[in-house]
Amino acid sequence: MSEAAALPAPAVRTRHARWPLVVAVVLAAILEVLDTTIVNVAIPHMLGSFGATMDQITWVLTSYIVSAAVVMPLTGYLSTRFGRRNLLVTAIIGFAISSMLCGIAWSLVSMVVFRLAQGCFGAVLVPLSQTILFTAFPREKRGQAMALFGLGIIVAPVLGPTIGAILTEAFTWRAVFYVNLPVAALALALAIGEIPSEPPKPIRTDWIGLGLLALSVGALQFTIDQGESRDWFASRIIQTSAFVSGSMGLAFIWWAWSKRDAIVDLHLFKDRNFLAANVAMLAFGVSMFGSIALIPLLVQRLLDYPVLDSGLLFMPRGLAAGVSMILVGSVLLKRVDPRILVAIGLSLTAAGNITLASIDLDVDFWRLAWPGIIAGFGMGFFFVPLSTVAFDRIPPRQADEAAGLYGVMRSIGSSIGIAFVGWQMVNRTQIHWNALVGHVTPWSHEARAYLAPLGLDPSSPEGARLIAREIARQAQMFAYIELFWVLGWTALAMFPVILLMRKPTHGPGMPGAH
Repeated sequence: MSEAAALPAPAVRTRHARWPLVVAVVLAAILEVLDTTIVNVAIPHMLGSFGATMDQITWVLTSYIVSAAVVMPLTGYLSTRFGRRNLLVTAIIGFAISSMLCGIAWSLVSMVVFRLAQGCFGAVLVPLSQTILFTAFPREKRGQAMALFGLGIIVAPVLGPTIGAILTEAFTWRAVFYVNLPVAALALALAIGEIPSEPPKPIRTDWIGLGLLALSVGALQFTIDQGESRDWFASRIIQTSAFVSGSMGLAFIWWAWSKRDAIVDLHLFKDRNFLAANVAMLAFGVSMFGSIALIPLLVQRLLDYPVLDSGLLFMPRGLAAGVSMILVGSVLLKRVDPRILVAIGLSLTAAGNITLASIDLDVDFWRLAWPGIIAGFGMGFFFVPLSTVAFDRIPPRQADEAAGLYGVMRSIGSSIGIAFVGWQMVNRTQIHWNALVGHVTPWSHEARAYLAPLGLDPSSPEGARLIAREIARQAQMFAYIELFWVLGWTALAMFPVILLMRKPTHGPGMPGAH
């Protein structure tokens, strides 16, 4: 998008950020990321309302994720074409209207259509919020800007299940959409008053690149999101979507790399820091969101926690993440090389997941919460310095475009993490079931000892049922333990990527080159 890149950066207050502006853009970011997780706990209630099957109801989640992933890389183009303020205001209004329509949806089809619209409008909120904050703060305070931004996009999805559970239990599942309305209203009022307007700038639209990008990213998200429920490549539709994603992706890379006015400037990835940060964000999304997806399954399906208690389990993690982001952004980033802080963040994230691998079926609430606190604390150490490193050498005129690409990596990483744990949970449980069954017979000493206090025998129907149920529970527990280990090592596997990062041009925590 070279024509857009040649244009001057939109005017934003750059010396002293006003708090109404900060609140406006953080709230706008929260709108988009909160809806990626807040809806999850309401899914079982929607099943009854719409008379849908479990396979069908997943479209409520898939439609939002796919549409957001398609539009997010276009943030730079849309911001230049329509103006940053106009785009942000339109996105907030559109998101609020589509949220209201989701709340009054009368069928599954209507819900999916409204969720598609919600994802399209919400896609630009996170990248725009990030760049507005980044340019609104003076260079020496941009660590604080990223900490405030992180409070929105990292803490919000962590607390999403808690908020969703409270709203669903206290009111109705429709409340998880209506809660967006007052947040959007406040964000809109503040944004209109604080962000200066700019005239639209007519630029050439790369329609071929747009089509290739939309097909590739949309098909990729569909493959990731629907693969587990459709048995991956045993399904013809997953085979087709994967082929479309791969072929269109290669075509887009060839097209965009060779054209000066491509819809997205892939030459941004020539910046080693930006490339390394995107790879690290992708893997971190797998580790963090994979864990966040596993825990509700563990506590609700296996440990029989109520929905509300399951949601409350994320509160300590979210609070720890908020504290660490403020600490890193306000204090540590000014004194410590951001690459060291990223390494600490990855270590804490890994430690939290690996600690969860030591639990058993008798685990209590706090034994589950403490690893979450450790991992949550790692979020601030990872996200805040990584963002400053990522945008260290990105010119302001390309900030929106870079933020859109960075956001897509976070979104794809989270989708891969969620899909991976769902797929492997089924596979590993079956493997452990088969292994355990081979050691249990009606004559085994362990089976008889387990049923003796109940006055039952393994050969009786009731005894056999109880033994089968216990084997299933143990098999699931082994699967959870293995997956927490994998997610922990996924975070540690990113250490070589840190070595590819250059030291920031203006010293620790001072993203410069602007």
